[in-house]
Amino acid sequence: MILKQGEKIHVIHRRFFEKEARRHFVGVVEAYEDGVARVTGHIYALDKTEGMFERRPEARTRIMSIVSGDVFVNVIPNTVNLDAIFYKQVKRAIRVSDGTDWHLDLSEIAWL
Repeated sequence: MILKQGEKIHVIHRRFFEKEARRHFVGVVEAYEDGVARVTGHIYALDKTEGMFERRPEARTRIMSIVSGDVFVNVIPNTVNLDAIFYKQVKRAIRVSDGTDWHLDLSEIAWL
């Protein structure tokens, strides 16, 4: 099985247009079957005025196809505290962290 119930994931939504919003989703897999995942977590969207990704306060449950090519999925360690996730720019890269030794460097070049 590609994803297992209880795994934590970081999802990058593919942009199809230059001015389309940059959105990420961080959550826990509730179920997975045939390339479709049910995930509960939070959306992180780029606030262009602040230049930072900000977490939307309400938790959401999403159904997403991880085989569609519309999302990039990173499996993150079970030890990561999802409530502490934040983004910061390190040189010309984006780093996602929970404030511990764990971090995820994204290959995007600067988000602005």
